[in-house]
Amino acid sequence: MSIPSNIAEGASRRTKKEFLQFLYIAKSSLSELDTQFELAERLGYVSVSHWNTLDEDMTNIDRMLSGLIRHENKA
Repeated sequence: MSIPSNIAEGASRRTKKEFLQFLYIAKSSLSELDTQFELAERLGYVSVSHWNTLDEDMTNIDRMLSGLIRHENKA
């Protein structure tokens, strides 16, 4: 919930600089989520196959966030 919430909050700000700041915060939240899922897998709460699916999803989200950041830096 933190990732889309940060994007939404940043989008409501008045400046591009503020929006970019919240996009970077969203990337940080994604890193936290990655750590939490990895711990869940290591502790046996998530299967390896499920972890692999989640990891692919997080990689895609990271690419989307990075693309949005690049776009906003050019605009």
